[in-house]
Amino acid sequence: MTTLLSHLTFLYGTDLAPQLLDRTHKLVAIYQRRISVRNNELTERDSILITYGDQVQSPNKTPLQTLSTFCKQHLTGVVGGIHILPFYTWTSDDGFSVVDYRKVDSVLGDWDDISTMQSHFRLMFDGVINHISAQSKWFKGFLRDDLRYRDYFITVAGSPDLSQVVRPRALPLLTTFETSSGKKQVWTTFSDDQIDLNFQNPEVLLEILDILLLYVERGATFIRLDAVAYLWKEIGTNCIHLPQTHHVIQFLRAALNEVAPHVHLITETNVPHVDNISYFGDGTDEAQLVYNFALPPLTLHTFHTGDARVLSNWAKTLTVPSDKTTFFNFLASHDGIGLNPARGILSSEEIDSLVNKTLEHGGLVSYNHNADGSQSPYEMNINYFDALSNPQNLLQAASPPPSHRDISQRTAAGASFETLDLQVDRFIAAQAIMLSLLGVPGIYFHSLFGSRGWIEGVKQTGRNRTINREKLQYDQLQNELTNENSLRSKIFARYRQLLLARSSSPAFHPHGTQRVLDLGGAIFALVRQSPTGCQHVLCLQNVSNEIQTVIVDFEEVFGLELQGSWLLDLIQGKRFNIRRKTPLHTLPYQTRWLIREKKSK
Repeated sequence: MTTLLSHLTFLYGTDLAPQLLDRTHKLVAIYQRRISVRNNELTERDSILITYGDQVQSPNKTPLQTLSTFCKQHLTGVVGGIHILPFYTWTSDDGFSVVDYRKVDSVLGDWDDISTMQSHFRLMFDGVINHISAQSKWFKGFLRDDLRYRDYFITVAGSPDLSQVVRPRALPLLTTFETSSGKKQVWTTFSDDQIDLNFQNPEVLLEILDILLLYVERGATFIRLDAVAYLWKEIGTNCIHLPQTHHVIQFLRAALNEVAPHVHLITETNVPHVDNISYFGDGTDEAQLVYNFALPPLTLHTFHTGDARVLSNWAKTLTVPSDKTTFFNFLASHDGIGLNPARGILSSEEIDSLVNKTLEHGGLVSYNHNADGSQSPYEMNINYFDALSNPQNLLQAASPPPSHRDISQRTAAGASFETLDLQVDRFIAAQAIMLSLLGVPGIYFHSLFGSRGWIEGVKQTGRNRTINREKLQYDQLQNELTNENSLRSKIFARYRQLLLARSSSPAFHPHGTQRVLDLGGAIFALVRQSPTGCQHVLCLQNVSNEIQTVIVDFEEVFGLELQGSWLLDLIQGKRFNIRRKTPLHTLPYQTRWLIREKKSK
């Protein structure tokens, strides 16, 4: 408990810390009797599906039951875990404005529905601990001056200088509410329905700890700390990444270690890379995983340019502070593609190019306000498939097909027509890069099953992020997956093949190592090695639409003599003989994952 005491002392001072430690100890003891420690060691078989609880719907079951049925049918043995986006009672932001952290939204189902998924998948729950709904019991108590909730929220008197505060959205920072004791300005970082919690009040910290421990009791083996970078507020600072925020996370980690050391904390901090990885702490005391937020825009840049050098140079810098930490790699999520993590890696011109491509491909762009009153692009709102391939350039059996004149005019204007299969190849190539990198892959439902942008949804809600949040009907999705010519079927079959290949080799272990190779701008190449050093995988990804030939020194890659061995392509399942330096040909957007095998005598 010494670690817990040090964090409490830092946050609340030497006078309060001992009694807070005693209360923490009592809370931990209660849950120690209710929680069984599990084996949750990460392996190469771990990948996490990111999905809403009502992502798949059918008329005769609750959405959570339908999701469970669908995932058991199609994803058992394919992905290791499921991140169910906030399934608690809520009022806005598609679940991220929580009314009651302890209740499952009855429209989705109940805790039993959540529990049934544990037999096949590890579960990730959201800890939406930066803010709570304006309709919550807590905030309603604050409005009527209930003593318990009076200090649960942050009020600001007068007109202090808040210009330094970093804002993720172009909305007012303070919202005025009428309370029993008069009007008060309340801190609302994200919206007027998402009221920031006041962690300067230790009662809030202990309440949140109780909630996270409840999640573990209910089956969570991963807890995602949403928007946690903004947790602690101090007027006169930028209110992001403050030392107190790190101490809160470290306190939660230390408490969870006492009760459930099998639980992994994952921090969601959509910020520049150097700030993002600070949430690893010293490698033992903070988050076990951090979102690799720079990866989505850098991968997109790679395929737009057909040049992997920026991505490769960045990937060379990826390090973790210990073998207890790793990255949570993803390309798409329920949110858009953040641009801030790429700043300082891509130039302003390269970021502008990504924004322009997004608009050309039918996507949207969200902006935030700068201190000087200007706006800058913060997030690209587009399905990742569409971000890679312009839907207007798809050459397929249309009714009626485009005329030669139309094709000529559009080609002259810069459009290049592509087959659906080529677009699928490009999309799967991007996913293969994400799967090959050190870490645990996070796969958004719409990426795994080939969704396109839902612009009609944006018209319905008025929110840009809805473009990537369409809900699907179970029967229709099933029919599409059984039609091998459909986009969903093509993508899922290819994605499934990649995931099964990845899970077959310990070289893809999240706590292994990686080494990036320089094989030319059109090839993203790295060597993955298992933690024990017993297996290597050479990962080659052609990021261009042309055939590429590379010469690889295989003895240098594998660190062994090649006599009596051959190469196995994990994806194709084919073996072929090799020499020390063998020319390898890769087709446009082809992925090759190669391991050395000894020939049987």
